[in-house]
Amino acid sequence: MTPVRAVQEHLAAFDDQVALHLERLWEGVAQGPDAAALRAALDDAVSGGKRFRPRLLAAVHASLGGSRDDATVAQTAAAVELLHTAFVVHDDVIDADDVRRGRASVPGRFRSAALRKGVTASRAATYALAGGVLTGDLALSAAFRAIATLPESAEIRTQVLDLVTRASSASAAGELTDVRLSLGVDRPTTDAALALAEGKTAAYSFVLPMELGATLAGAEADVVAAVREAGRLLGIAFQLYDDLAGVFGDPAETGKSNLADLREGKSTLMIVHARQTSSWPFMEAAWGDAALTEERAAAVRAVLERCGSRAYVEAVASEHLEAGIAQARSAGLTVDVLEWLVTLPARPAVGAA
Repeated sequence: MTPVRAVQEHLAAFDDQVALHLERLWEGVAQGPDAAALRAALDDAVSGGKRFRPRLLAAVHASLGGSRDDATVAQTAAAVELLHTAFVVHDDVIDADDVRRGRASVPGRFRSAALRKGVTASRAATYALAGGVLTGDLALSAAFRAIATLPESAEIRTQVLDLVTRASSASAAGELTDVRLSLGVDRPTTDAALALAEGKTAAYSFVLPMELGATLAGAEADVVAAVREAGRLLGIAFQLYDDLAGVFGDPAETGKSNLADLREGKSTLMIVHARQTSSWPFMEAAWGDAALTEERAAAVRAVLERCGSRAYVEAVASEHLEAGIAQARSAGLTVDVLEWLVTLPARPAVGAA
């Protein structure tokens, strides 16, 4: 069986595994209106998306000659997707984002539900916070339940649990770093900005699924290490392209705001570079301005173009992407899988300033 065919078969069982573990969250639980609200929010949060983490896990497993059955691969992939869902929901709570991919986020749907009842904005904010935190926690519970019930030996379950735990801790630390840097007190270096991209995104979106795929395939330690490094490089590239989309992207195409990062004062690599140019004084007043208008943002984008910050980040992202592909090839991933990896951290559609 070719790796591509094997991936297709593993993923065919993926959605069933996600649905199964979401359903098991509610076994024996009284189904009142609040349980129904949380259940609906989580079901909606898990739906949609590109599913590239499950596909990446299955692709690496198949490419390295793995022979685990569909149940194990699909259930592990479901755990990774549920973990991703938890992080996304909590991220929306932290950033107070009411919209994700063009529709209401989890906290956004709870806020809207409260406002429809005529409560104050303050009380609606509390309800949005509670709904978001609790929904994200339930996604985490489902993820770890999926791991605990893998149809494998205790040794394999422990290996999977260790990898997921490590990725969760790295991502949590990366998220807090992102928030701390947005306070505007610390001035990160280039290395610190890249480390942030590694901790916040690469650790669980690329390293984790790729490392899990290699581990389930029974790969040797040196191969797993090579796959881990490929995931690190690809994950950094993905985050850098995402940062570009967060400023220059068309929201209709990327599904994310092109004002939020500037308004929140995100200390991305692009901002780190811009601070080192003579153009920074013009941009400094706009960076972190919660009331930043589209007109001022357009002016900032134009300056980021002229001072070379956008081009710099595009170059660094491209270098990491190419290095990640080369590393994946050296780890033994097949051509078919590599062709898919090339498009995985897709360059966002970004328009001129």
